[in-house]
Amino acid sequence: MKSEKIEISGNGFRYQVLVGAGLMAEAGELIRERFAGSHCAIIADENCVRLFGARVQDNLVEQGFQPVTIVISPGENSKSLKAIERICDKMIAAGLDRTSFIVGLGGGVVGDVSGFVASIFHRGIPHIQVPTTLLAMVDSAIGGKTGVNVQSGKNLIGAFHHPSLVIADVDALDSLPPQELRQGYAEIIKHGIIRDAEMLRDLRDEKAMDRAKLICRNIAIKAQIVSMDDRDISGERALLNFGHTIGHAIERVADFEMPHGECVSLGMVAACHVSIKRAGLSAEELDQVVGLLQKFDLPTQLSREIRRRQILETIRRDKKFERGEIRFVVVPRLGSAHVSREVTMEDLREAIAQL
Repeated sequence: MKSEKIEISGNGFRYQVLVGAGLMAEAGELIRERFAGSHCAIIADENCVRLFGARVQDNLVEQGFQPVTIVISPGENSKSLKAIERICDKMIAAGLDRTSFIVGLGGGVVGDVSGFVASIFHRGIPHIQVPTTLLAMVDSAIGGKTGVNVQSGKNLIGAFHHPSLVIADVDALDSLPPQELRQGYAEIIKHGIIRDAEMLRDLRDEKAMDRAKLICRNIAIKAQIVSMDDRDISGERALLNFGHTIGHAIERVADFEMPHGECVSLGMVAACHVSIKRAGLSAEELDQVVGLLQKFDLPTQLSREIRRRQILETIRRDKKFERGEIRFVVVPRLGSAHVSREVTMEDLREAIAQL
């Protein structure tokens, strides 16, 4: 099956992202081209096992691999240290060792969990991402960030561990309900806001875009940023956090009952309000962002049930809050972004109050 190949490389890492239709049925062949071992673990949630598990496992077996499938529960509750320990115990019991590899089959939660396990099992083994959601294909499967949640916040424990290969089968998206597709469009809109204003115009004007090409376009944006700053040192990678500082806080206050993309949507609206005050974004451009989010049925107003004061308290525990300052991504105009250290908690309070 023909696929698009996107190369991602940087300081000490290099891998390919394959995007196309029908790729899951060829996962074994694609992996065999790159790996000579035999034992591997497929980590997937219950939904992905039901939809795709047999397809991937059978093809791995056909190629001489000996996979063991480890099933986790869907949702953020699986992103815990206890869940990680259970997975590692099952891998040890199945005879996996430092020559083995992990296939993460699922959306963002599965990618975070399987990637973190890969980063620590025998001090690090290869990780292959097989994303099954739009959000994972355009964002979370790329870049090597892994992590789990703790009571204090989201992704506060984790590691940088780049995948060795990403296999994005666009046919998997046909199984997604509209709500799941919306989560991916939140990240697509984010990429447009920080780097590609033309893509925002295409989305707004309903220009027909091939799904695979749209995914590749977004992967290329993230790949470029990650290649320049894969460990978020220089500040370039921080641009990908646009909308996420407030979005993650909303997600935590909502006890992870709101989907990630919807929380990011609200976070982006708030970040645009901050950008009007601190970076010169025009009110007209804010209206364009709000209209585009609404077009894809993403929320732009905060539910009354979410307490705004708790959002601010949660932000103080964010990874991006350093020495009393917060690294906040602002946009002076659509398609351009930078990190500001001038944003204050009062700015954030005012922006949240406008949601």
